Amino acid sequence: MSETTPIRRVAVIGAGTIGASWAAYFLSRGLEVVASDPSPGAPDMIRRMIDSAWPVLQRLGATEDADPARWRFEPDPVRAVEGAQFVQESAPERYEVKQALLPRIAAVLPEEVVIASSSSGLLISRLSEGCRFPGRCLIGHPFNPPHLVPLVEVVGGPGASRAAVDAAMGFYRAIGKHPIEIRKEVPGHLANRLQAALWREAVHLVAEGVASVADVDAAISEGPGLRWALMGPHATFHLAGGEGGMAHFMHHLLPAMQGWWATLGNPDVTPALQQQLIAGVRAELDGKSVAELAQRRDAFLTALLELRRRT
Repeated sequence: MSETTPIRRVAVIGAGTIGASWAAYFLSRGLEVVASDPSPGAPDMIRRMIDSAWPVLQRLGATEDADPARWRFEPDPVRAVEGAQFVQESAPERYEVKQALLPRIAAVLPEEVVIASSSSGLLISRLSEGCRFPGRCLIGHPFNPPHLVPLVEVVGGPGASRAAVDAAMGFYRAIGKHPIEIRKEVPGHLANRLQAALWREAVHLVAEGVASVADVDAAISEGPGLRWALMGPHATFHLAGGEGGMAHFMHHLLPAMQGWWATLGNPDVTPALQQQLIAGVRAELDGKSVAELAQRRDAFLTALLELRRRT
């Protein structure tokens, strides 16, 4: 893929929650989208996602040439990728589904067209098996919802070409995303592993009776989570080191933290503990529906992103 040939047409293969959100975002950046999904209800889902997301995307800086109607639906994924300059695959998170799908679309695409999978944790070295030009297949994992959250994890894996990784990083960056390159293939990539580590300790603290589910959640949302919206853990601890920065943190605070590491838990999530967590979340949310929570989350993310643009 040449940097002198800007991408104008993207194929979105798999148009569930993630794929439809990707489609809305691509449209907001002035791109043409061809979407494909085996579900007969997919076109309506895409249309609803675009309609609901468009006002927010305009607030967050849709390009002047953005057109919410510049998309079409093609049920056959092979036909959908014809003429595409970039493919964002968002099929169900199962090896057997993606391993059957990717070789079909790879077979008809030129070598320079990147195929990026939205997989949240699968290994691209396995997903690309049987693909024509497997070196152009990689992970392009967004965070939910993709039309709002800037992060995209790009994982090339051991067989990826440098040109494909650079092309994907450049494309995501050009459309306003914040891509990060995961340099070594590991299950769950990077951000989900960090989430998993934090949740493991959160579950352990509930299981040990240290705090309620609601208080464990509040310990993040009313505390360090607010700081994490601005900077990550390393930069946060650099700031905690005062004028001495990370060097001072290492000298004065690292020993205590290493002592805590030794006591971190690895809980056995038994059926009884699962029910305790479920009941705790229900009590914490006090009857709020998933739709209500998602609406609140998206409104908060929109306001936060607007604030970040001004600072």
